[in-house]
Amino acid sequence: MRKITFGGGNSLDNYLARPDHAVDWLLWGKEAAAVTANFWTTIDTVLMGRKTYEVAARSGQKGGYPGVRNYVFSRTITSAPDGVTIVESDAVEFIRGLKKSAGKDICLMGGGELARPLFEAGLIDEIGFNIHPVLLGSGVPLFHPMTRQINLELKECRPFTNGCVYLTYRVKNEN
Repeated sequence: MRKITFGGGNSLDNYLARPDHAVDWLLWGKEAAAVTANFWTTIDTVLMGRKTYEVAARSGQKGGYPGVRNYVFSRTITSAPDGVTIVESDAVEFIRGLKKSAGKDICLMGGGELARPLFEAGLIDEIGFNIHPVLLGSGVPLFHPMTRQINLELKECRPFTNGCVYLTYRVKNEN
């Protein structure tokens, strides 16, 4: 079965972006670039919610990420450019089927709102985040309230020279 990894960059106080969705505070460096490049060789599918897709499109990824299948979960977007498939059906059921299909692993990009039902359904296998040394105070939350506790097992903790810390956890799906 294909593995789903939820990941991205976040502030130490667990925000993905400022309230206006700006990510000008993200520190990019060679170490993060190497981790990202390696990760992209392991996946062939990217999952995004509507809000994450709109931010990606504004930053130049309107046609999704090249070289992978891009699924955007939305009930309001009616069309998308080539390279992006809009999914209006139930995300949990669609992703459950996607996980069972043939292919490389799957990346759930940003989108704490989309991650919540996937965590609760036991569909997310790993979490990988580049934690930045900044407290934003407010913004787009990484995690949203859930109905149950999600237990994790640390796989890797790697400090970067720019002050960021890269963490990966295995999700202990015990439901």
